[in-house]
Amino acid sequence: MTDISLFWHRRDLRMEDNRGLFAARASGLPVASFFCFDRYILDRLPELDRRVGFIHHHVSRLSQEYAQSGGSLHVLHGQPLTSLKELIAVLRSRGQKVVEIHTNRDYAPYPVRRDLEVAQWAEDQGISFSLHEDHVILPPESVLKDDGTPYTVFTPYSRKWHRVLESMDGVPLDTVDSLEQGSWASSPLQALPTLQEMGFDEESGNPEGWTAFDHALQPDTIRAYAERRDTPSIMGTTRMSLHLRFGTVSIRHLAALGMKHSEKWLTELIWREFYQSILHHFPHSASDAFRPKYDRIPWRQDEAGFDAWCRGKTGYPLVDAGMRELNATGFMHNRVRMVVASFLCKHLLIDWRWGERYFAEKLLDYELASNVGGWQWASGSGCDAAPYFRVFNPESQMKKFDPKGIYVKRWVPEWGTPGYGAPIVEHKFARQRAIDTYKAALAEA
Repeated sequence: MTDISLFWHRRDLRMEDNRGLFAARASGLPVASFFCFDRYILDRLPELDRRVGFIHHHVSRLSQEYAQSGGSLHVLHGQPLTSLKELIAVLRSRGQKVVEIHTNRDYAPYPVRRDLEVAQWAEDQGISFSLHEDHVILPPESVLKDDGTPYTVFTPYSRKWHRVLESMDGVPLDTVDSLEQGSWASSPLQALPTLQEMGFDEESGNPEGWTAFDHALQPDTIRAYAERRDTPSIMGTTRMSLHLRFGTVSIRHLAALGMKHSEKWLTELIWREFYQSILHHFPHSASDAFRPKYDRIPWRQDEAGFDAWCRGKTGYPLVDAGMRELNATGFMHNRVRMVVASFLCKHLLIDWRWGERYFAEKLLDYELASNVGGWQWASGSGCDAAPYFRVFNPESQMKKFDPKGIYVKRWVPEWGTPGYGAPIVEHKFARQRAIDTYKAALAEA
């Protein structure tokens, strides 16, 4: 019986600069690797879901990379702990005893519960279970106020983030060569479960909207980011959020590029870490308002208004263009996301959770921490949020960020014709209604 180490891939679908894989290889034991298509997550998704296709595509690519390096990736479909038990039993039958499991840490509520369950089982089996920091540059516990409490406002968090990084001589930005040492546990190459076998339409594997790295990570692209990022009619953003979501690119690599070429680019990555920290320290914010008094707001149960918003039929061109882009591609420009979120919460007075759930269903780059953070920012209920009396005027936003209507015409071709519907609510009325409703509800808190 040969002792081996098992590395568990989750949101880190790469071999390059992978902290957990590096630790497993550095253990001195032969390493077997594993990925589980988690039914707890997948069973809640529609049959056509391009995120699953994206994962499947990159797991397939990762499996090929393992084969080329002399290793193999075990891929199962089921409940993670059950799949782990099955794999460990199979390996044992082949004379390989798993004595340690390495994986990279996640901060969302479900992964935290899952890892606690796995850790307890592993301890009972005499198997060590180690979590490594790979998903963020600085873990939530390392960026705290002087009194040890977490930050809830971004700007001081960002200042402390920079100070912590500087105090560590930039070491958290150092990349690792995951394959520079260690060896692989011998194992035959396995066939991946197909999308159809897992219950998904084969069209889920359509790569439309899956961006490559070549253009997005060019220095000229990054240097122009601050100037171009708010213009939805051009490719001014890099759409790297999709790759960060599933770890097909290293966060350290992106942060290093920001350090070198764009402060604004780096700041957006720090926002991502801020929201991860908020979710970690305040897990209730995943489903409830970060500021509880905002749960007193009497949201309107406006099914018709919500349906019009979802379909891009509100009569506000920028809002409609954003929603149609989302429905067609799984993406929405970052500036437009703020406008459509504000419109739902303020103009229609619909609970931010409705919008958050819709984005969770549609966004290719859906990330719980950032999505919830963004929606609570728009509704005023989150940490460091926009004040309740700030109500975006969709028409003014369009004049500022899409003055020639290039973006709008792309997604709302009937705009400017008799076939385009009238606004479902008048801006001045909706703005005042929102302010009055918020003010009255918060006064009772």
